[in-house]
Order: sequence, then structure tokens, then C-alpha cells
Amino acid sequence: MKKEFLLQVFADKFAGQTGTVYASPGRINLIGEHTDYNGGFVFPGAVEQGIMAVIRPNGTDTVRAYSIDLDDYAEWTVNGPKGPEATCFRFVYGVARELIERGVAVGGFDTVFAGDVPLGAGMSSSAALESCFAYGLNDLFGGSISRWDMVLAGQATEHKYIGCNCGIMDQFASVFGQAGKLMRLDCRSREFEYFPFEPKGYRLVLVNSCVKHELAGSPYNDRRRSCENVAAAIQALHPDRKIETLRDCTWEDLEAVKATCSAEDIQRATFVLGEKDRVLAVCDALVKGDYEEVGKQMYLTHQGLSRDYEVSCEELDFLNDLAKECGVTGSRIMGGGFGGCTINLVKDELYDAFTKRAVEAYEAKYGITPKIIDVVIGDGSRKIG
Repeated sequence: MKKEFLLQVFADKFAGQTGTVYASPGRINLIGEHTDYNGGFVFPGAVEQGIMAVIRPNGTDTVRAYSIDLDDYAEWTVNGPKGPEATCFRFVYGVARELIERGVAVGGFDTVFAGDVPLGAGMSSSAALESCFAYGLNDLFGGSISRWDMVLAGQATEHKYIGCNCGIMDQFASVFGQAGKLMRLDCRSREFEYFPFEPKGYRLVLVNSCVKHELAGSPYNDRRRSCENVAAAIQALHPDRKIETLRDCTWEDLEAVKATCSAEDIQRATFVLGEKDRVLAVCDALVKGDYEEVGKQMYLTHQGLSRDYEVSCEELDFLNDLAKECGVTGSRIMGGGFGGCTINLVKDELYDAFTKRAVEAYEAKYGITPKIIDVVIGDGSRKIG
């Protein structure tokens, strides 16, 4: 995506005017799934694909916005109680209101925006959109909020204006990302640390299954409830300890409540405790440059997500098995599950053969052409010029 193209569209829409260009990325998560609501660690990184916006204050209280991707236009007042109806514009509306609540004097502005984050791939285009406008509006309207405030403004937008009770990983990765580095985020304390990710001789590649299964009921809420049940049972055994989530529990604690918790709840908790250990193992491996160990932990995560947490599906298991057969170093589901992508750590010399076989074998079995998405770890929210 070229900023010159966005500037030309902006000039066409707004009487030859120009504006300032901002960008924020989508994200991947190397390891650490379903750990955020258990107070654990996640391991995301920003990617080169993202959202880019041209923004120009217009001296009024009206926002005039055009989405290039959707070829849709909307206007609304900054402090209007309802805001626009279309979801893409509600992200912009919500972020502006959240910045105002945090003391930024956001006024009316003109904007055009577009993205190249593949839709349906679980790379968080919505967080990229929120982060782009949080960064840009703070800069243009003389705000002084921190990057963490931008993250929280994006999360609050999801909660209050979109109706999605998300965590903070997606917005965090989009705002704080750095090229060549992944980040270990403690979802409870919000402490984080950068880890080098320059896998010479390897590539990160997503294989998008292009399927998303809708299951009866709420599988996300069911699994979250299982984790809470086990944590509560352990707390009952240890009233002297503060057990908020499974983050506070040990393998010995889990063993002690096996007789009082359901087999399903124990199964779910087994995955979470294992994932907590795997994230830390990957941290150690990255410091040593041991990408074979990183790959091993990725396969173990997929196994846990498929067998213990039961959030995989036939198509994702097929892609994971195929990766193993092709000698791929590491492969797993990326995201909440039930469809979407696998993330794969592939040696350079195997890349062509693996991606070719993945497309051909998957298409032959399911009649769907999967999408191959190469991943390069990029920078977070920024001004382009």
C-alpha cells in the first residue's frame, strides 16, 4: 500500500487538500493462546501489513471519513451520541471519543483509510485501525497520552462501541511493535519485554484455511468458565493464597483438584498450564537462537489446542499434519481456533515445496484454495509523513 495513492484519493475526496499519513500494523502471535484471560503471557509481533490513514483537522466538529476498501463514506459529529452505523466507521468514532475522555482535544477531521491485512486471517485488522487513529489523532490534536493509553483506547472502543469484549494483545502488538522483535506481554501486570526474532534460514508463513466454523453455544465462554472453575476449586483448597486465575496455579494444585472438578475442566486447565510453560520455553529458546526448540513448542501447542482445549477443526489439523510431513520446523493454530490460519516456521529450503504441497493437498481434499501469507515482523504505530 502506497502513501502516494492514499494522498491522491484524499485530494480527490476533499477538494485538493492534503493531510498527514499514519500507519499501524496487524499482528501475529507466535505462541500463547487462550492465556490472556487466564492472566498469562502472550508472544505477539507486529507485521508489515496494516492500516494506513490520511488525516487532516478541518476546523469544525464534523468528521468526514472515506473507506477506500469498502468504497463507503460517512459523516458524523465528534461528540454525537450515536455516531455512524457502519462498523468500520464506528472504530474511528469510538477511538476519537475515547481520546477525548483521556484529555485529547479532538475536533472534526477529514480522513481516508485503507488496509492490506488479509481479512479472516486472524491478524487483527480492527486493532490496526483503532491504533492508527489513536496514534494519529493524538499527534494531530496536541495530545500527550502514552502508547498504553492508545492501547486501552482501542480496547475500550471494542468493548463500548463494537460489542466485543476483547483483551489487550491485539492493540498492544499494533502500537508497540518493533521490526525484528517479538514481545512477551504479561497480560496481568502489562509488563513486557522485547525478544529478537531474526530467524536466519527460516521464514514465518501463515496458511489460511479459509474456513470458520460456527459452533452451537459459546465455545469461548465455555472454556473460560472451565478455567475459572478449576481456579476456584484450587482457591477453596488454599484459602491462605490468592488464586485469581490459572496463572497462580501449579501442576501440583491441578493434581489436587482432579477428584472434585469435571474431567473436561481438568482437560482445559491442563492446556493452559502447559501453554504457560511453553511461552517461557520459547523465550529462552529465542535468546539462544534455538529455532528448532521454538518449532517443537509450536507443535506441542497445536496438540494441546486440538486435544485438550478442543478448539481446532479437521482442516487445521490436516494443515498441521501436512506441515509435519513436509519437515516444517514448527506449526500450530494461530488464534482462538475453529478455523483461520496455521502459523508455520519453515526452513528456507523447504518453503517452496511446503507451500506448493499445502495448496495442492488442501485444495484436493476440501475444494478450497488456502491462502499463503508471508510474515515479516514490522514496526508499530507511526507517522509516515
